[in-house]
Amino acid sequence: MKPELVYLVATCVLSLVMWVPYILGRLNAWGVVEVMGYPQRELPQPVWAVRMQNAHRNLTENLIPFAGLVLVAHISELTNETTALGALIFFWARVGHMVVYTLGIPFARTLTFAAGWAGCLMVASVYL
Repeated sequence: MKPELVYLVATCVLSLVMWVPYILGRLNAWGVVEVMGYPQRELPQPVWAVRMQNAHRNLTENLIPFAGLVLVAHISELTNETTALGALIFFWARVGHMVVYTLGIPFARTLTFAAGWAGCLMVASVYL
């Protein structure tokens, strides 16, 4: 399998499992009944869990253009060393983004986001 597709699958798997820690944090804070139901009021939850949920949303938003770029490059047979490197950078930057966002490290969060964006642009560069 092409590296771009490997990193696309890895990013999808990351997105699929990323919700588990913050739901466990919510479960610990709220209890089973509130997590499984519809709380009538906003309940407190760990700050890290809120940040991780935000990081998950951000990944989901950025996964769509990344996936589209990778898939069209693959179908069009336009992949090359730059697209492979861009996909690698995107994936590892998103892993880093999840970690630093969850830990609340502001400048690192922005840098990892920018690195992922740059990786995505590297994949897009084959269309220019």
